[in-house]
Amino acid sequence: MQTKIDITLNGDERPIPAGQSVAGLIESLGLDRRKVAVERNREIVPRSQYDATMLLPRDQIEIVHFIGGG
Repeated sequence: MQTKIDITLNGDERPIPAGQSVAGLIESLGLDRRKVAVERNREIVPRSQYDATMLLPRDQIEIVHFIGGG
């Protein structure tokens, strides 16, 4: 059984634990899941699916972090 898999995160190859969800990745990056948008293999992942969407080897992940200002 694999313990690590490689994904591409915002253009950079990155090893992550096998069996990690989108929610787990967001948490491991220290981001607030309410303030990010995630695209997996060029498809938007609905926020309601972050926990259920498991990351697979060679997935292409793009995370956009929204920053408020005024």
